[in-house]
Amino acid sequence: MANPGGGTVCNGKLHNHKKQSNGSQRRNCTKNGIVKEAQQNGKPHFYDKLIVESFEEAPLHVVVFTYMAYGIGTLFGYLRDFLRNWGIEKCNAAVERKEQKDFVPLYQDFENFYTRNLYMRIRDNWNRPICSAPGPLFDVMERVSDDYNWTFRFTGRIIKDVINMGSYNFLGLADKYDESMKTIKDVLEVYGTGVASTRHEMGTLDKHKELEDLVAKFLNVEAAMVFGMGFATNSMNIPALVGKGCLILSDELNHTSLVLGARLSGATIRVFKHNNTQSLEKLLRDAVIYGQPRTRRAWKKILILVEGTYSMEGSIVHLPQILALKKKYKAYLYIDEAHSIGAVGPTGRGVTEFFGLDPHEVDVLMGTFTKSFGASGGYIAGRKDLVDYLRVHSHSAVYATSMSPPIAEQIIRSLKFIMGLDGTTQGLQRVQQLAKNTRYFRQRLQEMGFIIYGNENASVVPLLLYMPGKVAAFARHMLQEKKIGVVVVGFPATPLAEARARFCVSASHTREMLDTVLEALDETGDLLRLKYSRHKKSARPELYDETSFELED
Repeated sequence: MANPGGGTVCNGKLHNHKKQSNGSQRRNCTKNGIVKEAQQNGKPHFYDKLIVESFEEAPLHVVVFTYMAYGIGTLFGYLRDFLRNWGIEKCNAAVERKEQKDFVPLYQDFENFYTRNLYMRIRDNWNRPICSAPGPLFDVMERVSDDYNWTFRFTGRIIKDVINMGSYNFLGLADKYDESMKTIKDVLEVYGTGVASTRHEMGTLDKHKELEDLVAKFLNVEAAMVFGMGFATNSMNIPALVGKGCLILSDELNHTSLVLGARLSGATIRVFKHNNTQSLEKLLRDAVIYGQPRTRRAWKKILILVEGTYSMEGSIVHLPQILALKKKYKAYLYIDEAHSIGAVGPTGRGVTEFFGLDPHEVDVLMGTFTKSFGASGGYIAGRKDLVDYLRVHSHSAVYATSMSPPIAEQIIRSLKFIMGLDGTTQGLQRVQQLAKNTRYFRQRLQEMGFIIYGNENASVVPLLLYMPGKVAAFARHMLQEKKIGVVVVGFPATPLAEARARFCVSASHTREMLDTVLEALDETGDLLRLKYSRHKKSARPELYDETSFELED
């Protein structure tokens, strides 16, 4: 995932400052920000866009101290478990009843070791109760623990006007009630709160059909189907598309919903390195040449699973290269756009628009309504025959309750707002404001000397903290001293030695709010020694000559 010695990644390759000269002159033309390379030497060309991403490695001493911290924590964890077993220290964790001492343990002791001895010590940084809308500012209920975070009690105090840097409210559409939400109130009065049925029974409403038509129009595809839960959209639909005798090629950093869906399908799963087209092509080539294990029969289907924007890395899929491989090896492509739809592209239509590609080239477009649209649920979009097939075979359509009518209306309202169908340009302005806020926030963090991951256009901004003690100290200091709400993430959601804070930039953040957060981060970074970057501070990322990618014959 990280590059040796750090560096900037352009089109999946680590570049140096040396000029490339191969004796041939390249002829490029630019249209709408997309670079098209002319065909030369019999090699095909395709549209591409310069990808600028950074995955700088931590200094060696930081890595060493991080592993030492986990090692010391592990030793003390075993010591405390020893004390608990002998009754010297009280054990608050779930344990087997004495009556079941001869049973196979329901709670696997070793599996809970990390949770019991590390997570519980810093648990106060997660699950903080929020008592307001998740706008740019929110209110947090104060709580304290008298038993080292095993249980909490509320003090009755509310921490007011905390700057929200953790919610996925990319376009600021999850906010307090105003007149623009009147249609949602009207739908609530007519339809009620729930449907109390599945899509196959009595749960398909006219609002669902209106929403699906609008989603298809927004994405410029033939059809779409909506589901009540974003996680289930992946985990319940992938098994309907592939099964035994099929091959799934999955990016190593895919979301758990994609991983679960792949496992439930019964298909063979092989993992390729994150955004690495060379690794993916090797797996595709081997799959075509060797076929299925033992029988050597051809795979029934090959499905490539990727995300639009990766929620823990802030990187954007290298879509042009992956599309080229998909076409070359006749595979199918499934893109999860949970964090990219509404937030990426000139008008918020996701990674296909970002790269200037035709959405019809992607076989399955999946996304959620939980981020940019301020609602809940998900969708699958693409060809009409694909969507019609899922209406019959999707477990989520057959067994899960339909989307709540007021939620459907909120998504319809959000889509019309983004598309300008409400008669204003405010939606487009928010998409543009999000892009400005994202670039400004990322640029300032890099100038300060923090290590941040991902693409310069991704609204998810991971700031690397590494050491477990600093993870807790960072989150506590930001809330208690600066009134800034942040999300900190560690193992198992990230690699063991790559704990981080994950900021989510919103269009509703004003420049003053971002400057307040950046000033607090600058001070906290100095206090906790978090500025690990060894790169020269620069306000602008370096761009290199190579702007295209060609597959080798």
